[in-house]
Amino acid sequence: MELDSTEITPIINRLKRAQGQLAAVTGMLEEGRDCEDIVTQLAAVSKALDRAGFAIIATGLEQCITKEDASMNKKDLEKLFLSLA
Repeated sequence: MELDSTEITPIINRLKRAQGQLAAVTGMLEEGRDCEDIVTQLAAVSKALDRAGFAIIATGLEQCITKEDASMNKKDLEKLFLSLA
């Protein structure tokens, strides 16, 4: 499965935001910030990564349905989806 370039850009942007959020978590730990603030920021990172993963899977599913891409079958897509669950 190859992702269309128009589909990749928003996913890359989401991952870059998550990367920045993760750097902020590291900084917060190094600064000795409050545990609640750190966990809240870490949850945001996790959610951003999940959304990026689901966007990739949704794109793959769409390609399989509309373009009849035979590189991924139903079981492959299910396995990818469950890996994020």
